[in-house]
Amino acid sequence: MFKVLLRLYLVTMVTFGAAIYLVPELIVTVFHERFMHYNVDMSRGMQTLLVKQFHPLPAEQWPTLARELDTKFSPLRVNLLSINDPKFNARERHQLEQGQGVLRIGEWGWRTLVVSPLNRQQAIELVMPPDPFDMNVLYWSINVLIGAALLACLLLWLRPHWRDLERLKRTAAQIGQGHLSARTHISPRSNVHALASAFDTMAQDIESLLNQQRDLLNAVSHELRTPLTRLDFGLALVLCDDLPPASRDRLLVLVGHIRELDELVLELLSFSRLKNPTLVPERVDVSLDEFIDSILGSFDEALETPDIVLDVLMQGTQARFALDPRLTARALQNLLRNAMRYCDHRIQVGVNVTPQGCELWVDDDGIGIAEVDRERVFEPFYRLDRSRDRATGGFGLGLAISRRALEAQGGTLKLEQSPLGGARFRLWLPA
Repeated sequence: MFKVLLRLYLVTMVTFGAAIYLVPELIVTVFHERFMHYNVDMSRGMQTLLVKQFHPLPAEQWPTLARELDTKFSPLRVNLLSINDPKFNARERHQLEQGQGVLRIGEWGWRTLVVSPLNRQQAIELVMPPDPFDMNVLYWSINVLIGAALLACLLLWLRPHWRDLERLKRTAAQIGQGHLSARTHISPRSNVHALASAFDTMAQDIESLLNQQRDLLNAVSHELRTPLTRLDFGLALVLCDDLPPASRDRLLVLVGHIRELDELVLELLSFSRLKNPTLVPERVDVSLDEFIDSILGSFDEALETPDIVLDVLMQGTQARFALDPRLTARALQNLLRNAMRYCDHRIQVGVNVTPQGCELWVDDDGIGIAEVDRERVFEPFYRLDRSRDRATGGFGLGLAISRRALEAQGGTLKLEQSPLGGARFRLWLPA
């Protein structure tokens, strides 16, 4: 908003300055005849007095008299000129020959030159010099102060609009962060009340729709688990019977599909819970090395294969950190499963604790992820082309769940290029 006000100030001052310069010129051009008549009337008396000073004297004494008047009229300049002087154009020269005075108009419509003919050969010139520098500074100071006063009035008028728009901006940011119950609470007397009211109505509708969506997802997921459990149990009983090998193989495939579907339902429930803005993480002071060991313990069977080497790198001086063990463990488990799925043979888990927070990362030496896809992989149900098969690519919810688990604690999850050659998932939890 400060940038907007700065732009408004610059536009106002530039416009005011341009108006001061251009508007008088335009007015003088449009009403040139009126300004000429006015200045002729104003200078007629002075012209008559100057001419009367010269007529009683012989022409030989006119230069001396002109020098005396020039001294007395200072800073105005009085000069004795020939009518044929090059400074006069043809029209002005004709006027002087006809015994008419010549007048020139300058800025703001003021006369800058008055010439009166003394005879058919000579004329007396009265020149109005430009204002000195200090007077110009004073004149421009007046204009600047007038512009500043106008701007101050404008800013006073804009202040309540700025305040209300900032409140609207903060509310929009809160809703974007998941606080769907946030409202603007702008006074009905405000000029942006209509906009704020429409925004609040929109926010209320969005909150209602998302709540309905979340409730529907939870209800459907819960209702699906019961028949899935029954099917799994029923197929397990059938498999206990003596069956032909072909039938047993087909039933085992069905059991795999049912358990895959059950896993998907659990993932959906986890994702839905993490989307709840009322979720309050539980911060517990844990020993990081023990915490990492407990997470790796759930992958003992997968890590027994000699094809995968897993390293743990502990950095920093602090061995303990306050975090939500359940949410953080869920995020790390999903990232480790992803690394095991796509690595060649090496995975590295790193931990670095600083006074500002805790940084964790999971590296693999796989083929990595292209930069254009590094943000999209965190979208729900998004899977890369090479992982479309659920046998290797999962459901596309693991990374989305990991990011939401970190964001629920005020942290972040980013994807970078790994020094091992594959992907690096960098987790950050504030202190």
